[in-house]
Amino acid sequence: MYNENDPLSVEKYSSAVTLSDMEVFIFPELMMSLVIANMMSPKLWQWKSDPWFSKTGKASPLKRVQRLKQYIMDHFTFNLDLDTWGLTTKEKELARFSAYIDESILAKSNALFGYEGDKYYFDIDIRKHFGLDKYTSNVIPYWKTETLEAMEAFRFKEGYPTGAGECVSLAALYAASSAVVAQIPLDDIYMLATPLHSQNFLDIGDGVLTNNRRLVTKTMWFNGTELTAKARRALENENVTIVAHSTGYIHTIYDSATISPDVYSKFNNKLNKYLKTDINFEILANFLRHHSEFQKCFQISHICCGKPRYIEAEKVYQYEHSSKSRVGDSTQNKLLHEIEEDDFYTSPLPQRIMLSDLEAFFKSNHISLEDSSTVDKLKLHLCNNCLPIDRVIENLKKFCKTVPNIPDSRKKWQSTPAIDLNDVKSAEDVIAKMKELRKTNLTADLAFSAFRDLKNSPWKPFLKAALQRNPVSIKQTTTMSVNDTFNRLCTFDNSSIYPGESRLAQPDEVWNFQRGDGLEKAICLINILKNRYPDDLPHLKAVGKKIFVIHKTGEFQFQSSKDVEMPQQKDF
Repeated sequence: MYNENDPLSVEKYSSAVTLSDMEVFIFPELMMSLVIANMMSPKLWQWKSDPWFSKTGKASPLKRVQRLKQYIMDHFTFNLDLDTWGLTTKEKELARFSAYIDESILAKSNALFGYEGDKYYFDIDIRKHFGLDKYTSNVIPYWKTETLEAMEAFRFKEGYPTGAGECVSLAALYAASSAVVAQIPLDDIYMLATPLHSQNFLDIGDGVLTNNRRLVTKTMWFNGTELTAKARRALENENVTIVAHSTGYIHTIYDSATISPDVYSKFNNKLNKYLKTDINFEILANFLRHHSEFQKCFQISHICCGKPRYIEAEKVYQYEHSSKSRVGDSTQNKLLHEIEEDDFYTSPLPQRIMLSDLEAFFKSNHISLEDSSTVDKLKLHLCNNCLPIDRVIENLKKFCKTVPNIPDSRKKWQSTPAIDLNDVKSAEDVIAKMKELRKTNLTADLAFSAFRDLKNSPWKPFLKAALQRNPVSIKQTTTMSVNDTFNRLCTFDNSSIYPGESRLAQPDEVWNFQRGDGLEKAICLINILKNRYPDDLPHLKAVGKKIFVIHKTGEFQFQSSKDVEMPQQKDF
């Protein structure tokens, strides 16, 4: 637990405040700590009163999660603006974490330090993909993971009509809201982090994967659409570095793991089952949708005006873009009826396989990836001069079975008390349970720092984060005098994005969202002053509801409605 005299402990707890991509990677407890912090939030529990969820009580778990998905789609957007939380350098972050990890190991596991994934990621320029190409090679973004309150506060930022967040923020929000709003047991929620992405696996039905704002059911995983291809990308091309759960975590680079080994084995089995399907006609049609380069070798027959007609498969797939109907399922005939008659031919097209022949084949043959004899049968029906059969079968197998590169289970298993929140009825219940558990569970203890509750978490890590990792407010005031900076802060709305008397925003949250309680504005000013005058640390003082920042450049007064004990000078 927290030890103010241990620099490594202070570093970990300060990381729970800023929650950057790098910090979460180094301290995997933080993934679930943020989920718990969001579950502690009264704002999340207020969602349950929204009329949108009024009729979900008797719905199935999947229907409840789908309802939640639409709410998240309507209220949040995906944000990957590198300027939101500012930039740092590889050298600075390596110096911070040199006691925890070697750079060569980091380069194999973290996108910001050289990891490029499988072939897909070598085919694109990673730095260009994320907008880093305009900076020198050692510059990297902080990519801070936002709390629910920070995500909702994006609506106060210019250019954002709704809330927003990056992928880890959305994954943490999905995990917390699935438990609170959709009433999915926390035990059935697994968080997955890869070097370039973060997703959740929900153990409901055949399984559901969250992907940024969207959901992917098992049926969708194999539907072959462009949208699903993006969702498949991480598990197909990357190593899963972290799996986090209410019982603990497992990390690819650490020898020890705290997740229950039985739970991890169950997760492994469930995920692999979700990622695998047998081949039938619909799956083959979906495969052709995904691998459009093979469509030119197929044709589709159709009865029009009582006579057989024929059409190129690729032409029919094109028509899908303007239709709700699809090739390969029960809506195929409807799709064909939507196509103009002059697009069809009266005779079969040469050197093209008839999809209807394959449909008949699948009706009388069960094709399993595990049975080579059935795969050989399929190969015979796919043979023609147009189709590179070996390449088709190889890609079809990959399409029907993704083998996830999850952390190796050969670990030193360390047992920790599980986080049991399945019977909670309010944010207060969550907080009460975590106060009981925090003495024996590090994740629960860190959750209070992620929750930004300065009555229940230490000042020193909060201020370390505030004064070392908030570059936006510093950069935005570079050309302002100290008095102009103070006056600008005074123009901001005098309300915190964090409700309650003891929860506080970080300086760059104050600056980005142009609002903050007086105490938050004071700490923001101290961050700017400390950067300009590193040898002259300002003094923070409270007199009633008045907050004073005392510095050689002047005395600056703010008004606060927060009720927390002021930090001591040693906390700075």
